[in-house]
Amino acid sequence: MDLLDFEQAELYFDEPLAPEIAELIMAAADKYGSEEAEGMLLRASYMAPQHLMVLVALYRYYFYQHRLEDALLVGESTLAVVGRRLGFPESWLYLNEVNLGAGVLRSMGLVRFYLMVLKATGYINLRLGHFEAGQAMLEKLVELDSHDCMGGKALLEVLHQSMGNEDAIQRRA
Repeated sequence: MDLLDFEQAELYFDEPLAPEIAELIMAAADKYGSEEAEGMLLRASYMAPQHLMVLVALYRYYFYQHRLEDALLVGESTLAVVGRRLGFPESWLYLNEVNLGAGVLRSMGLVRFYLMVLKATGYINLRLGHFEAGQAMLEKLVELDSHDCMGGKALLEVLHQSMGNEDAIQRRA
């Protein structure tokens, strides 16, 4: 399966969005960085809690504001929403190649999006110091993405090098 094949793939932003919600997202972008922007995004989230454009907008807002705990919550929520749409197990921990293949039959674009969110959520866990959770998520990504189209191997390598450096420092102490 080629995760980089975008032909005839439904993408998260292809889903129709109610005009009033689109207006909230655009207004939030215009007021980026203000409390008012967050309020607009939260209102959009209240109105369409499972719409992927809303989840992505809220995630990006928190991530670029360096509010990683909030971004992590949105990422986990997004995994749950997309996972349900694809018929995936409730937890990414139990996801396997058979589930992935069945998901591709529903929507290759959503499978790719799910894997990107898994990578992003793993990365945020690492940034927050939740090394075991982050590593487990990235290992699951690499297990499912054998051709490394999503780039999970590079993050795992950096993590392993970092852990190796910490071990060397502790041995010297």
